[in-house]
Amino acid sequence: MPAMLTPVSNFANQLLIALPSLAGSGFSRSVALICQHDEDGAMGIVVNRASEYTIGEVLGQMGVEGGSAELRARPVLAGGPVHPERGFVIHDGGMHWDSSLEIADGLYLTTSREILEDMAGGGGPEHAVVALGCAGWESGQLEQELAENDWLTAPADPELLFQLPLETRWEAAAGRIGVDFTHLADYAGHA
Repeated sequence: MPAMLTPVSNFANQLLIALPSLAGSGFSRSVALICQHDEDGAMGIVVNRASEYTIGEVLGQMGVEGGSAELRARPVLAGGPVHPERGFVIHDGGMHWDSSLEIADGLYLTTSREILEDMAGGGGPEHAVVALGCAGWESGQLEQELAENDWLTAPADPELLFQLPLETRWEAAAGRIGVDFTHLADYAGHA
């Protein structure tokens, strides 16, 4: 009997990389970090799309003073279509705030106001990205989309999450697993 591959059952700390077949959807050319995945579904943050806001504008709307010019000028990500009014911070380090979820060893998702206050005060994590909104999948939906070849998966890494320019993350994420999108047709996956 041939050996069967065991499918990944938990996609937390994986990047979802939209295939060209999603070109007409809201997830075209997107990369999402899966933050949580269990029998109830999955939640992730799109990590390669800027919103119309900067961190300085969000801090101002929250009444939070301070923050370096570099911090205040950073773009806030458009994390996904679910809860677009809600803030999410993906960060590294060992510091913990209320409402923090450990995605992987040393990688966290925090939704508390305190982390933004600490960042503005010169504290906080060494590396962080701020997003408004998230992406969600109901139970079995992510697995179905993967089976339909809508997404590729790749392990998340700090360089992609915190250092690469947003506009390079889609191709860079695919390149991490040996895929070059310039060699795929936009209609891949359709008969």
